[in-house]
Amino acid sequence: MRLHRLEVTAFGPFAERQEIDFDALCAAGIFLLHGPTGAGKTSVLDAVCYALYGSVPGPRQAPGTGLRSDHAAPGTPTEITLELTAGGRRLEITRRPEQDRPKKRGTGTTRDKAQSLLREHTGRAWEPLSRSHQEIGEEIEQLLGMSREQFCQVVLLPQGEFARFLRADEAARGRLLGRLFDTRRFAAVETLLAERRRAAEAKVRAGDEKVLSTAQRLAQAAGDSADLRAWPLPGHQPGDPGLASAVRAWAAVARCAARERLTVAEYALSAVESRCATARRDAEEARELDRLQRRHAETTRRAALLTAAGTERERVRGLLDRARRGALVAPALELRGAASAAHLSAAHAETAARAGLPQALAGAGAEQLATVEQRLREDLGALGAAHRDEQRSAAIGRARADLEREARAAEEQHQESARWLEEWETTRAALQRRADAAQQAATLAEQLAGRLEPARLHLDAARRRDTLAADARQAATALLSVREESAAARQRWLELKEERLRGIAAELAGALVAGEPCAVCGSPHHPAPARPAPGHVDRAAEDTAHAAFEQAEAARSAVERRLAAVEEARTEAEAAAGSATTAELLALTAELSSRHAAAHAEAAGAHTARERLTAAEREHAARSSDRQDAELRAAARASRREALDQEQASLESGLALVRGGAPTVASRARTLEDRVRTVAGAAAALRRAEATAARLKEADDQLADAAFTAGFDTTGAAADAVLPEYERTALQHRLDGWQAEEATLADRRAETGTAAAADLPPARPEAAEARAATAAAQLRTAGSAVDAARLRCAELDRLSRQAGQELRALGPLREAYDRVARLAGLTAGTSADNERRMRLEAYVLAARLEQVAAAATVRLLRMSGGRYTLVHSDARSGGRGRSGLGLHVVDAWTGSERDTATLSGGETFFASLALALGLADVVTDEAGGMRLDTLFIDEGFGSLDDQALDEVLDVLDSLRERDRSVGIVSHVADLRTRVQTQLEIVKQRGGSVVRHRTAAHPG
Repeated sequence: MRLHRLEVTAFGPFAERQEIDFDALCAAGIFLLHGPTGAGKTSVLDAVCYALYGSVPGPRQAPGTGLRSDHAAPGTPTEITLELTAGGRRLEITRRPEQDRPKKRGTGTTRDKAQSLLREHTGRAWEPLSRSHQEIGEEIEQLLGMSREQFCQVVLLPQGEFARFLRADEAARGRLLGRLFDTRRFAAVETLLAERRRAAEAKVRAGDEKVLSTAQRLAQAAGDSADLRAWPLPGHQPGDPGLASAVRAWAAVARCAARERLTVAEYALSAVESRCATARRDAEEARELDRLQRRHAETTRRAALLTAAGTERERVRGLLDRARRGALVAPALELRGAASAAHLSAAHAETAARAGLPQALAGAGAEQLATVEQRLREDLGALGAAHRDEQRSAAIGRARADLEREARAAEEQHQESARWLEEWETTRAALQRRADAAQQAATLAEQLAGRLEPARLHLDAARRRDTLAADARQAATALLSVREESAAARQRWLELKEERLRGIAAELAGALVAGEPCAVCGSPHHPAPARPAPGHVDRAAEDTAHAAFEQAEAARSAVERRLAAVEEARTEAEAAAGSATTAELLALTAELSSRHAAAHAEAAGAHTARERLTAAEREHAARSSDRQDAELRAAARASRREALDQEQASLESGLALVRGGAPTVASRARTLEDRVRTVAGAAAALRRAEATAARLKEADDQLADAAFTAGFDTTGAAADAVLPEYERTALQHRLDGWQAEEATLADRRAETGTAAAADLPPARPEAAEARAATAAAQLRTAGSAVDAARLRCAELDRLSRQAGQELRALGPLREAYDRVARLAGLTAGTSADNERRMRLEAYVLAARLEQVAAAATVRLLRMSGGRYTLVHSDARSGGRGRSGLGLHVVDAWTGSERDTATLSGGETFFASLALALGLADVVTDEAGGMRLDTLFIDEGFGSLDDQALDEVLDVLDSLRERDRSVGIVSHVADLRTRVQTQLEIVKQRGGSVVRHRTAAHPG
């Protein structure tokens, strides 16, 4: 990985855009990054880390530590752009953190989300790859092969942390090495095995608990049939290896005891069943004797009741005989009643019908009424022709009314057309004048339009001429002002330059270093260096004045160019406007516009005027023709009216004879229809009355014959004997009941057992049933005892099988737990088989630390003149501590090996720098051999003497053999003379700035 270019804007202490060219800095192999405290040296490294990973190292990433510069303007966004080469690909990363910006509308701020952009240079142009934070992070981490923590330890070498690493205990070293080498997978293995051990242990304990639960249920099922002195629960807990044998033995004892109890209960049940059968037989015999004795007593009682009801039976039998004979006369009675009702109804209808007849027909017979009805119907038929004549007369009246309306409308139209024709000549002359005036206005509008457009162009040019004249006067005034400012700025610059030249000796003296030759005289001795006078002008003040002068000159040139452009445009406008003033041109344009608008408005009616004239001429021709046609239609209407009057008079004379006294033929027809209905109804009612009288006489004769045949003396006696059907049915049911009771009693008297039972002593069924109930209760108790014993045996057998299955299933779980527990203890360093008590992760880190120590020793030998060597130690730290991450230094001068915490300040710097470089090599190899062409070393050089500093720089300079470049972050002043290529961070009130410097080689 090689860095090429870094741009930061509004980031950390940098308010404005700052660009760092790493290609120029890395060309020398070693470059120095220096500046006063708080200027922003570390912020440069933070910007590189943020561009790559989207976050900054260590505590500077904590919430509340914003990345945005407090010096930046509110509208300047915070942005970092880094150009680098990684994996043979030229990439550019641009990131903007989440930040507030002013709202585009209104006041206040709004929050912008974080943005990222990854581009790749394909040889011709930059091609965008992604804008996703996650995709960019994954791509960069894959290309570099390092996480952010590894990058900060390997590329941004923090000497202070490695010095603490040398003095830290093994736990702290383990945390640092774990972040660098990502041994989380080995820690995950330890955690996984520990979790599996806990899970296996939980399964074993659950299995034991399940077995104990089954044993508890065995005890509950056994009840008092087992010896609880052999119960396994009090002496065995989950995890006890002897639990299985104890449960099996106790279950066998419980099953044997339960089977013995079952055998005893079955013998007792057999004896109780025999006693219960005898008691049931005795109870059944007592119940049967009691039933027969009660049956005999009931038969005697019912016979006495039947004898007492003999008189009632004879009366009911006589009623039923008369009712059966009366039923033979019932049809004749019903027929005579229906005939009488029909005759009475017909007589009433006849009386009502005769009331509506005329007095002359009040006593008429049926034949006379039929004759009158026939005559009235003939008169009604003769009214059909008269009805048609009446309809024709009404139609003639409607036709005459239509003719009258047409005549009145024609007269009105004739008068209106006459008036219009009288005014025709006047109307035609007015329309012709209007058409001629519109045509003249159209000609005038065309002439005015040709004059209006040039007048408008001249007016626009005159207005531009006046505006440009005002602009020229303003520009001339501004030119005088900027010329004065430029002259004053030039004078100020020359004065400051002269003052600086007068005090240049003090400025040169400020760069002198004791023991080094002077850049002017070459002498290494500086007995009396010049001191700056009060108000001394330095180079920065001179540069500021010169920049102000150049800015004033640029402003003067801009105003001169603007004045020349305005003058040129004003000359063109004067040529286009002519000699007339703007007011004159404005008045002329307004007059022409007004006249043109009036003429155009009048000319717009030309087409309408011609169309109106043509339409009026067509209407004159049409009205002249209609006046002649109207006279012909009036004569035809008069002839038609006379013919209709004659026809209507003839029809009305005949209708007057037909109507009689009625107003219309229809009224006459309704009167005749009413008379026909009245006469026909009276005749029909008279005929019905005569027919019903005949049927009534016939019904009386039939009733007398039926009564005599049935044995009744009179028809009244026969009517009294008739009973309703329900009464006859009730009497028959009573008679049938007495006969059935008599048959039943005869059957009971014939039973031999009933009579024999009546001679025996009274039965006592209650006592026998009480003895049977007692025996049944004893039987149920014995049966329940047998069922309970059987259920206990079955439940004990089932629970014993279940316990056996659970114990067999528990065996593999216990074996798996033993195996996982041994592995977990071995990887966790708690097993007796792990002699050094090293965890798996510590074992892997120990191997990595051994590689780091070997790589660091190569550089430490060179920096220490072959004296010190770093070695890894896996000895235990004493007591119950663990081993694996010890780090010692071997002193070749004394041959002793001691802890790195005993090194002095300079020796600690040697060791920490060597350790950092060695760690960078090992982590690089761990990341897949990714080349790290740019490294940064942060502080620690102040503790070295001149010789040690030279040796360290030689070691760093040797990194160029692998085409690496090293950036040193330091305050040490000697490094500014020893390292030629420098990046200076200058702290200013408005924000820090960066400067690339190449120090002159001491001469």
